[in-house]
Amino acid sequence: MPSRLGGAIIASHIRVPDGKVPDMVHFHKVGFQLIFCINGWVDVLYEDQGGVRRLTAGDCFIQPPRIRHRVLEAGDDIEVIEIGVPADHVTEIDHEMTLPTPDLRPDREWDGQRFVHNLAKGADWHPFRQPGYICRDTTIGANTKGVAGVQVVRRGAGAPVATRHDSDILFGFVMGGQMTLEGEDKEPFRLSRGDAFVTPPGMVTCWADPTTDFELLEVSLPGFFTTTPA
Repeated sequence: MPSRLGGAIIASHIRVPDGKVPDMVHFHKVGFQLIFCINGWVDVLYEDQGGVRRLTAGDCFIQPPRIRHRVLEAGDDIEVIEIGVPADHVTEIDHEMTLPTPDLRPDREWDGQRFVHNLAKGADWHPFRQPGYICRDTTIGANTKGVAGVQVVRRGAGAPVATRHDSDILFGFVMGGQMTLEGEDKEPFRLSRGDAFVTPPGMVTCWADPTTDFELLEVSLPGFFTTTPA
């Protein structure tokens, strides 16, 4: 992705083999950063966000620019997707700050973004922007003021149709099941768990023949954009 998109974004599929995470209080000089858990669990401390936060499968964090944080421990089966904008960004250690910090400030903003800890449990599902699918919103679009959006997508009722969009960057990662990605002037690809793709703006695509257990993580920059039938 970095080479194909001019260094605008990087997506990393991360596992921790033994659950141990030697970490110090640090921060990232980024425009946007997402941590989405697809398996297992991980415990993290964040500046001004109270005590230990546990991320479990289906949950996600956004780490606003320069928020101090420290990873404590992870389960042996931890698996996350990390999205960083831009692809090449600086990470610095903060030797002065101790976490947790004494104040709980859930409404604090860093460069206009709020910390988000979105939980999969109890989420509401709605029709997705593409027919044939449903989705749950992670509130990231609202909490970044439209910088980025994150949706979890599943198979819904009806037949998928071909569409096009005008998002600058639209990234998809298959978390479960399968579907066939059809694109204009491209050979169809049957995608399954662990596969990822980026759809250029204006390109006609169709997510065809999804299995009933299909589930996908979609990340867009900007957070709000238009999708139209092809």
